[in-house]
Amino acid sequence: MASEKRAADDAFINGSEDDDQGEHDDEKMEQFFALIRNFHEARSKRKDELRQREEKMKHKKENKKRRLDNEQYNSSWVPSFEWSDFSEEIEFRRPPVIFPSPYNKKDDKKNQEDDDKLDLKLTL
Repeated sequence: MASEKRAADDAFINGSEDDDQGEHDDEKMEQFFALIRNFHEARSKRKDELRQREEKMKHKKENKKRRLDNEQYNSSWVPSFEWSDFSEEIEFRRPPVIFPSPYNKKDDKKNQEDDDKLDLKLTL
């Protein structure tokens, strides 16, 4: 154990451990910068994809709008109405449903009770 410590101390004094540590640090820095480069490349690639997709959508909308505008101008049918269109009576396929009028039992009982009481109204 003592000999290992002495060997480590000698290596530290000679600078061989610094070289190993420095090479290790250089490798870490290279990996770090490689990750940053990959991140930037991926980000720029994604931006380009989104930009291309947006341009496609914009182009499709413009084409659709042009097509709809052309169809409006090329339409052969022009709507026209005559007075007879509105004067004719409408015929339904089946008669409309007629609901019975509501029947209130409370109101009917109340009217009967009023009839049974004395009439206190003064009339001339």
